[in-house]
Amino acid sequence: MSRSPGEDSFVTSKVRQMSLVARSRVRQGRIRVRAGFGPILLAGVAVSLSYWIAHLLLGHPSPFFAPVCAWICLGFTADRNMRRVAEVGIGVAIGVGLGEAIAKLIGAGAVQIGIVLVVSALVARFLDRGVLLTTQAGVQSIVIVGLPVVSTGGGFGRWTDALVGAVVAFVVAALTPGDPRRLPRRLGGDGLAELARTLEEIAHGMRTGDPADREAALLRGRASEPALDEWQAVTKSAIGTARVTATGRRYRSELTTMGRTAMLGDRTMRTVRVIARRAISLPTGPEVDRLAQLLDDLAKATHLLAENVAAGNDPAVAREMLLSVAHEAHPGLLGTGDWQVQSLTLILRSAIVDLCETAGATPGEAREALAPM
Repeated sequence: MSRSPGEDSFVTSKVRQMSLVARSRVRQGRIRVRAGFGPILLAGVAVSLSYWIAHLLLGHPSPFFAPVCAWICLGFTADRNMRRVAEVGIGVAIGVGLGEAIAKLIGAGAVQIGIVLVVSALVARFLDRGVLLTTQAGVQSIVIVGLPVVSTGGGFGRWTDALVGAVVAFVVAALTPGDPRRLPRRLGGDGLAELARTLEEIAHGMRTGDPADREAALLRGRASEPALDEWQAVTKSAIGTARVTATGRRYRSELTTMGRTAMLGDRTMRTVRVIARRAISLPTGPEVDRLAQLLDDLAKATHLLAENVAAGNDPAVAREMLLSVAHEAHPGLLGTGDWQVQSLTLILRSAIVDLCETAGATPGEAREALAPM
């Protein structure tokens, strides 16, 4: 049975949307792999080293908890907060040690698991306020009592293994602090590039008037959200690392600025998604074409800003381009006879101000650059 032209168009639109989302996820997946490859490789070395120490030097036949503890402490990100590594390592050691002691004193079972969780969690809370420390202490104590058959060398062998893994992880993290700005910069460049592409997609959809093109722009904006969320999360973690490491303290001011930049970038994308959603119902015409050109100019400046953020350079040229775009963002000039264009321009002015501040302009400079109304 043949399909009607309307059904064919619907199917084509859905296939295109699925393809766009898939490409966006693959692109962001590659970004995550590239960012995590070095830290994961280093964690693999630490895991092997901790197993080797516990097995060959301490003589434990199956030092399971040494590599497990090393991996839990280090994780897969480059921004290894020393406090976090210490919290996790101590928490694992406490949990394993108390689990070993309680399992030897009163055996294993449902009641014993509850007892060991209560004791280990309370001890961890007494020692430190860290959430990770308490969580790991409880988890590892449950594992020890719940799996008593796993033996590594008698006595407190499992506790010793956990301690070996924690020490190895802490030493690795201390000796390879790296530059805490590197990953936030890279993710910032990726996130702002996604924002620029979304602006280009919206402009393209405005010009063509094709509902599928306009839906694709909105889908791209939604699919780009994880990249900006990760930028904020990694930057926040890097700021925490900078507070406790000697190499990071000198970058604290820059990382704090970068944290605000990440917040502004995310806020801009939220505004741009509103524009993409409202642009779906726009008619075509000269006013819409003028708005599309403004979006293209904004996208060019955002692409340059993304390159500067990724490289850690002063985005002076991008800032001037964005301030220049702000001069053109006047609802009366862009949408002389179209209230929808005027409405979208008003919303866009907010995004332009946020982008100007992202590029280093002060709030006053960004607002003064806007075309007066």
